[in-house]
Amino acid sequence: MTGDKADVRGRPRCDFTEGILRASPEPTQADRSGRQSMRFRCPAAAVAAGGVDRYGYRGSDTYNLPMRDASGPHLSLWKQALGVVPESVWERKDLQTLVLADNGLTDLSDRIGDLRHLRMLDLGHNRLRRVPDSIGDLEGLTDFLYLHDNELTALPASLMRLERLRYLNISENAFEVLPEAVTGMIGLIELRATDNRLTRLPSSIARLTRLRELHVRNNQLGTLPDAIGSLPELRQIDLRGNPVTSLPESLLNSPRLEKLDLRWVTTLTPPDWLAELEARGCVVYF
Repeated sequence: MTGDKADVRGRPRCDFTEGILRASPEPTQADRSGRQSMRFRCPAAAVAAGGVDRYGYRGSDTYNLPMRDASGPHLSLWKQALGVVPESVWERKDLQTLVLADNGLTDLSDRIGDLRHLRMLDLGHNRLRRVPDSIGDLEGLTDFLYLHDNELTALPASLMRLERLRYLNISENAFEVLPEAVTGMIGLIELRATDNRLTRLPSSIARLTRLRELHVRNNQLGTLPDAIGSLPELRQIDLRGNPVTSLPESLLNSPRLEKLDLRWVTTLTPPDWLAELEARGCVVYF
């Protein structure tokens, strides 16, 4: 089960889902060696700090990451008030993880496509209105892509090439329609698109056959597509805070569905078949 803790703005800061610690980094005091460090509450820290979790991602128990900007494959420039990413960053062709969160970025250079070894990229908590097509060139991006808390309304079709990406967060933007590029990311295990303006999900979501978690709370969804029932690995659906008026009975075809969260939904008359879904072991919160 997922547990949420709210940040100072009332938004979830820390999610515990299937053993992975997620959300945004926070600063700490200097570590014992006197180096400035940051405590991360997100997979970015796990990738950068060492260790391995149950999905094979790099991780640690402390989530304390010394700020690194000189050498090595992991670079965090979190909350450095950059405004613009230094050109020197694009010369770091060896980078595997790059954190540019919370820097007031309004644009991103096409040169990001040169960082072909990236496995994790965090662009969250900025003011981006677009992301460059060249991100689609990062076909080694396998672990995490954070685009949350920006001003995005669309994603370039080139992102469809990120077929090995397992985690995508596009929450807290201004999407009215789930970008078609997302449904081309066929390796996705977890998709977070909360706090947008989504009015529907496309039937092409059926392409995400590895998807286990779908988080779409606080949107404008009135229902889900029938195709949702064809996702063989789907475990969790979070529909909290949506104006849902109906649900597809095809959800009964979801062999591994464990949790359907309908809290804060006041517009739905529960269909009779929900009882059958619960009898099969799916927990329905309503």
